[in-house]
Amino acid sequence: MLHVPGLGPKPWLEVGAVRNLGGARVGEVQERPRRGGRGYRSLVGRVPQEMGHRDPLFLGLLALQHGPKNNWNPTTVGLIQSSFFWGYLLTQIAGGIWADTVGGKLVLGFGVVWWSIATALTPVAAKLGLPFLLVVRAFMGIGEGVAMPAMNNILSKWVPVSERSRSLALVYSGMYLGSVTGFAFSPFLIHQFGWPSVFYSFGSLGTLWFATWLNKAYSSPLDDPQLRPEEKKLILTNSIPREPVTTIPWGLILSKPPVWALIVCHFCHNWGTFILLTWMPTYYNQVLKFNLTESGLLCVLPWLTMAFSANLGGWIADTLVSNGLSVTTVRKIMQSIGFLGPAFFLTQLSHVDSPAMAVLCMACSQGTDAFSQSGLYSNHQDIAPRYSGVLLGLSNTAGVLAGVFGTAATGYILQHGSWDDVFKVSVGLYLTGTVVWNLFSSGEKILD
Repeated sequence: MLHVPGLGPKPWLEVGAVRNLGGARVGEVQERPRRGGRGYRSLVGRVPQEMGHRDPLFLGLLALQHGPKNNWNPTTVGLIQSSFFWGYLLTQIAGGIWADTVGGKLVLGFGVVWWSIATALTPVAAKLGLPFLLVVRAFMGIGEGVAMPAMNNILSKWVPVSERSRSLALVYSGMYLGSVTGFAFSPFLIHQFGWPSVFYSFGSLGTLWFATWLNKAYSSPLDDPQLRPEEKKLILTNSIPREPVTTIPWGLILSKPPVWALIVCHFCHNWGTFILLTWMPTYYNQVLKFNLTESGLLCVLPWLTMAFSANLGGWIADTLVSNGLSVTTVRKIMQSIGFLGPAFFLTQLSHVDSPAMAVLCMACSQGTDAFSQSGLYSNHQDIAPRYSGVLLGLSNTAGVLAGVFGTAATGYILQHGSWDDVFKVSVGLYLTGTVVWNLFSSGEKILD
């Protein structure tokens, strides 16, 4: 049984959050702690997030390596960056509906295989020409678009509200660790084998993961033949909806102010997040004057900070809920940190005069941004657990639109302005999101 400091033993946390974080095997119940087994299963669950979050970063490195040879200006680079989000946009709501009706296991498995193939094809497309590259990147987005709705669906069935923030933070910290590994290993691969090796090597990981996924994953406790009856009952009582979803009440969903708060704030949040994700290598190279290898290594610090802060924020949020603070208040506190922290530190970038301080500001900005995992990213399961996949797909559609417009607009702004202008837009949206979230969000269930 897993012991969480400050919260005591939690049998359903052991089964739901640790064994099935992101869909890893949930059936084996161990009487004694076995770190290797639990760590292995958590790793399997986080791998899709790690793999998916590397790819926009790789494209940033591709732009630095391949762009000058093809005379790509910032506007062209912005177009290439945003092409990923064209496909990503198409499968957000569809992925949520699919996950809520057939289960997250199949949906997530499909997505990983699809985007892994597209990753491996990227170097070929880049050599064939810009139109081919745009199409392949859009195809990659189609596969990645189903991942978050599928993850949300799985977690809503396995994790009760008192462990929700930590569970989401642990799973989604895989995104940040994916950025860390991508930036850490990409310079070495580029130096030793050339830039195409980055896409070939990381694209092949999806195949290896999928083989494990088919044998180890279960969409819900009801599907797991090895889960003990008493533990299955405990999990079902605390988390899973009683009946499967057959129809989606779109009118009812779209009539709720907290739903619109999620949609608006997801847009505001992702504008800044995706700009940092896709344009950070360029910023480090052009503004801080790091070469490609140095850019990759120094970019690790902000993403490591995010991985740590996400899990810290999840622990804080769940502790506050367990101590009696309302879920609504906790979500508002955590998301306010997730908005105001990045807004403050981004404004400081124009006042620093050393690369070290710029990296520190970036790390602090992204570290506070990670508190959003215990804010808006946990809120879908709070307000509509039965439709959490659909709701995540709906709000993340707005987030993807921020990625499409934000990455393209950044290229245009850089061609006609400066990085300060880029950061000012992000800060304005962070402040707007703070106001909307505190006025209209809720942590209570509003849809049965």
